[in-house]
Amino acid sequence: MTTPVCVVLGAGPGLGLAVARRFAVEGYFAVLAARKAEQAESLAAPLLDEGHGAEGVGVDLNDPEDVSGVIRGIGERHGRIDVLHFNPSAWREKDPLHLSVPELLEDVALGAGALLPAVQAARPFLPSGARLLVTGSAAADAPWHGAASLGVQKAAVRNLVTSLDATLAPDGIRAVAVQVNGLLGKDGPFSPAPIADAMWQAVSRPDATWTPHVPYDG
Repeated sequence: MTTPVCVVLGAGPGLGLAVARRFAVEGYFAVLAARKAEQAESLAAPLLDEGHGAEGVGVDLNDPEDVSGVIRGIGERHGRIDVLHFNPSAWREKDPLHLSVPELLEDVALGAGALLPAVQAARPFLPSGARLLVTGSAAADAPWHGAASLGVQKAAVRNLVTSLDATLAPDGIRAVAVQVNGLLGKDGPFSPAPIADAMWQAVSRPDATWTPHVPYDG
């Protein structure tokens, strides 16, 4: 298959769908992966209606084996994965005095750890020029104490992106975390469409000017 493929892990009706649409407009086949297959298929439906190539798949991001199997299946069906967008995070409204160690580890496993089996399974299908794209957050630097695990997730996944980029760069594959420094909303510069455009711009940069972290300040 010569059509480039963009996989969105942790897709939803907001940013995940917007990113899938942005890449579909550029000629990518969009694969939207959500918790339930029917949910993912409903997300892909408007892209199909717009004339884009798209599909929805179910994936349990809390299960590394399922993540690996789903990503491997996508690669085998399409023969390639050109952009892997990692979008999930766990929201748990607990401050550090009430957050337990198991809860923290569970959230970090979803919001950062699930990237590992995804990339490892995708690696045989990533051609030179492929990109790993991660949704970052200002919470990595300025966490809200009331949801303490979110900042840990975002700091961890940003750190992991740095290591992934250094590991994969010799093969022409780059990784980037786009740090959204604002609250997501339905309208304005922090709505899904402009953020998705910023993500497209981030992965479209040449290697000569590449950085593994890009701030988005609206």
